[in-house]
Order: sequence, then structure tokens, then C-alpha cells
Amino acid sequence: MSTQRSIGGTVIRIVLWSLVIGLALSVLPISPQDLLAGLGDTAQSVFETVVGVVAWAVPYILIGAAVVVPIWLVLAAWRAMRGRGG
Repeated sequence: MSTQRSIGGTVIRIVLWSLVIGLALSVLPISPQDLLAGLGDTAQSVFETVVGVVAWAVPYILIGAAVVVPIWLVLAAWRAMRGRGG
């Protein structure tokens, strides 16, 4: 019973917030078509930014790994040998 009540309350809250936001946006010259078109542009922009960051970071990660991984392997082997001997 409480699940139905919480679902009903959630639906009512969504409808009320949609009404408030819709009224606020109606004051501005914004249409639903403008929002959906902008959403597509925004998603593409976010994707392009993420791809750019990854493309920038990967070479630096590889260069750093060329130093960090061998040091880590030596330290891990050192700890393993100390654990067996002591």
C-alpha cells in the first residue's frame, strides 16, 4: 500500500513541477522544439568533449605508465620476497 502511495505522490510531484517549469519557460521565448533541438546539440557537444579529453589524456597515461608500472612491479616483488623471508 505504501508503494502505491509513494508512486502516486511521485507522479503528482512530477506533474506539479512540470507545470511550474512549463509556466516559467512560457515567459521566455522557448518552445519544446527548441529545447529538444538544443538537447541533441548538447549531447553531441558533451560526447565530443569527452572524446577530446580521452584523446588528450591517453598518451600522457601511457608515458606515465612506462615509469610507474615497472616501479610498482619491483616494489611488489620486493614486498613478496620480504614476506616469504620474514
